[in-house]
Amino acid sequence: MSEEQFDLVIIGGGPAGYVAAIRAAQLGMKTACIEKRKTLGGTCLNVGCIPSKALLESSEHYALVTGKLQKHGITCEGVRLDLAQMMKRKDAVVRQLTNGVAGLFKKHKIEHVLGTGKLKEVKGERKTVEVDTGSGSRVLVTSKVLLATGSEPVELPFLKFDGKRVLSSTEALSIPEVPKHLVVIGGGVIGLELGSVWRRLGAKVTVVEFLDRITPFSDNQVGSELQKALAKQGIEFRLSTKCTGSQDADSGFRVKLEDLKTGEQSELECDYVLVSTGRRPFSAGLGLSELGIETDKAGRVGVDAHYQTKIPGVYAVGDLIAGPMLAHKAEEEGIAAVEIMAGQAGHVNYDAIPNVIYTWPELASVGATEEELQEKGVQYKAGSFPFMANGRAKAMEETEGFVKVLADAKTDRVLGVHMLGPRVSELIAEAVSVIEFGGSAEDIARTCHAHPTLTEVVKEAALAVGGRALHM
Repeated sequence: MSEEQFDLVIIGGGPAGYVAAIRAAQLGMKTACIEKRKTLGGTCLNVGCIPSKALLESSEHYALVTGKLQKHGITCEGVRLDLAQMMKRKDAVVRQLTNGVAGLFKKHKIEHVLGTGKLKEVKGERKTVEVDTGSGSRVLVTSKVLLATGSEPVELPFLKFDGKRVLSSTEALSIPEVPKHLVVIGGGVIGLELGSVWRRLGAKVTVVEFLDRITPFSDNQVGSELQKALAKQGIEFRLSTKCTGSQDADSGFRVKLEDLKTGEQSELECDYVLVSTGRRPFSAGLGLSELGIETDKAGRVGVDAHYQTKIPGVYAVGDLIAGPMLAHKAEEEGIAAVEIMAGQAGHVNYDAIPNVIYTWPELASVGATEEELQEKGVQYKAGSFPFMANGRAKAMEETEGFVKVLADAKTDRVLGVHMLGPRVSELIAEAVSVIEFGGSAEDIARTCHAHPTLTEVVKEAALAVGGRALHM
């Protein structure tokens, strides 16, 4: 079997892998990227971030036409849902973007290897990667390997994914009908976003969460307000509740629950169950244990500050390593790892990684929460400002939510920013930049923001840190 020589072989063509491949090619490396899917982009582009956002956008338009537009003096009659067309559009968006990545690979002369890659042998600088193409094998030889295989949904032992009634996030993107009752196990990002899609389209949605709150990673105040907003939209919440089992029912499916506070047992009948209790690193089958690369209980690969495993020249990034499982975090790590390989100073500031939930209103945050600062004993000042008092938000008829800025009590350096409101997924970028460059609340407050815009809420919240908000 002939060997193919490369400077870098990347296993995984998701956000971390394909972006790293492009950056490596820019730096002059002969690069191969192995991906088992026929299309590049990984979970994010194919069955995650992009298709879910397409459905969120479409379902929000439907919600506007069937209700919200009436306040604007627009009455629509004869509105109907064409779910097949909505799904067709979603698939088209995915196809356009995955084709775009393939085009970038051609532009940068990156070898796209279709198949499943495995680290076969390491002899000093020489690393051998074997690829199972389905119809044979390819052997790639390189001095550097980047592991970027991402993650996969976690199923419950008593709620195994069947792709028909018990769904992972992948199948929940393509339900062939609007569910009568969708039960969502898990009150995190995936569950809330997909639950929102189907609720807007007419489904009854019940979210079952083990903890006593949804969005456990978020600032408590912001997460609490998001729950209230979603409850007003009709999503039901069963908090501090454990799913204990399931069984078939005449009308579809029955989920068994236990209230963790009272011990009370109950059941929910539904036609679909979305299990969104988390994801785990896709580290199996890479040949790691055979080469002495250990993984922790969660399946994560250990790396040093330069993303290198215990084997020199073998790196890992993205969902395979510790940290939030976010596409943009993975991209930044992929770029940093490749730049380090090239002798540059690649770096990721983990205090400046934004988190977003694309419900409506949206939730966005960066930096420390109030709870984290209190736990660490950090002295801070907080300033907040509601969208209700913002001219653009009123004109849009989108006044739910607020922006909160947390700053060091002595230095005024911004430590965290938390937002709930319209399009805060876009507004958070300003806060990320300020934290990245070590800016202060005063820096935001002294920056001229266009009027009337939603961004003025960020400015007012920064002013409020010093007790001088102008419009409250």
